[in-house]
Order: sequence, then structure tokens, then C-alpha cells
Amino acid sequence: MPLGQYGIWNAALRGSDPAQRAEVVEAAQELEELGYSALWIGGSSDVSDAVPIVEATSSITVATGILNIWHHDAADVAARHTSLTAAHPGRFLLGLGAGHSQIDAAYQRPYSATVSYLDALDTAQPPVPAAERVLAALGPKMLKLSRDRAAGAHPYLVTPEYVAQARATLGDGPLLAPELKVVLESDPDRARTIARGYLSRYLGLSNYTSNFLRLGFTEDDFPDGGSDRLIDALFAWGTPETVRKRTEEFLAAGADHLALQVVDQPSGPGLTRPEWRRLAEALELTR
Repeated sequence: MPLGQYGIWNAALRGSDPAQRAEVVEAAQELEELGYSALWIGGSSDVSDAVPIVEATSSITVATGILNIWHHDAADVAARHTSLTAAHPGRFLLGLGAGHSQIDAAYQRPYSATVSYLDALDTAQPPVPAAERVLAALGPKMLKLSRDRAAGAHPYLVTPEYVAQARATLGDGPLLAPELKVVLESDPDRARTIARGYLSRYLGLSNYTSNFLRLGFTEDDFPDGGSDRLIDALFAWGTPETVRKRTEEFLAAGADHLALQVVDQPSGPGLTRPEWRRLAEALELTR
């Protein structure tokens, strides 16, 4: 499923509150008009979150980023996937992940659980095609699984160095679509303060910190929301033009597509529509 180079990742696009749904749909329509090629519904999203967005747009790919396998029955997910893709073929990408031991009470043996979940999607009637699903892979085993049992990988909180390693594991062909956090602030102190406030919530999750350690960071990089070195590696911050150059590093390292998450405050972003417009201009997006 072609995704183009640049999409938007945003948890506020879930729009679970009916009062917010109209605003979410309007934002999605604008993202399509701006030239973004994919829209990633962030957080613990579901197929149902994608339905109103797919129905209200005409061409943009809509993906879950990600659906938590502990929270959703595979047979039910397959049925809803079939319903959506039958009405709108080629428009929906199912992003799956196993969550975190610190958050999900049912969490155990995530690799085996993911394999079993994929087996259930394969044997559903009708099945969810491997080409229409991606995995939230970080470690080598899950990356290989995303290569062998899905369209590819959607890793979160990674660096260009990680992307190069992931591409080597995946080989040519499988999709590599990392998320990348963006802070459109050129003042270093303000940019890092925003980034640090947002990153701090992830530094208690061992999936991420273990990956950072594999990349050469140390425990000293984790206190107080992260060191400058960690912030600068994980975020694209600065002017829109600086951010564009940073995205090119990820693409050069082997990413096919970037799911850009604009962060405008430490508490996390809402529907950051002015920033999406500025970013689209800097990325020179066209339809």
C-alpha cells in the first residue's frame, strides 16, 4: 500500500467524543488538501476511529498507530477491517502493537502473543491481508516478524541510526514508516523544554529505554525528561526548514515514509492545524 513520504501522526484524531468528531473530520480533510499522504490515528486506536475519517476523505491513507492487541479481539478486528476496506479499498492500513508491560495488565510474551494474533487475522473469514497491516516493531525479532508477516514496520521514538539498522533487518521491499516528533520552535531552550515535557512519559517504559540503550544511550540520558543528546536524536526541532532537513536524514537512512507528530506543548498536542500548515509548506507538499 503506497504511503508517500509524509504523513501526520496525532492521538487527538481518535475523536472518541462525539462533540469533537466534526472537528476531527474537518482536520483530516485539511490534511488531505495540504498534501499529506497518510494520517496515523495515534495512541491506542481502533478500526472504528478510522471509519469517519476514511468516509470524509477521498484518497489519503488512514492508519491505526496503533491498535493494541490486548484490547481488541482479532476476529472482531478482522470483521471491521473487512467492512471498511470493502467500502473503501486501498484506504486503510491496520497498525498493530503489543503495548507495554507497565501499562497493559494482560501483557505477557508479547512476541508470541503477536504471532498468535497474526495467525487469527490470517484464519479469519475473510482474513486481513499481510499487505494491509504493519507492526509497531522496535526489537530485532519483532522487526523480522513485520518483514515476514506484515507489510512492514511502524516504529515509534527512533533515530536515523535506528532506521538504518531496521532497514538492514527488513531488507529491501518491506515498508519502514517510523514516527518522528516535530517541535516547530527555533529557540533551543524552548524547543527542548517542550520536547522534554512530552518525552518524560515514555522514559518509564522499558520497550523504549531498552531500545535507546541498544542505540548507545545510557541510563544517564533518561532522568528529568531526557538529556539534550537524547532529545536532539529523537526530535526534529527548529524552523520548518530545519525540520525538513531533519526528515531527510530519516529518509536517507532508509525510511519509506515518516509519520510526523507535531508537539506544541509538553502535555501533548491537540489538533495542531496551524503547525501542520507551516510544515506542509516547508515540505513542499503537492497533490
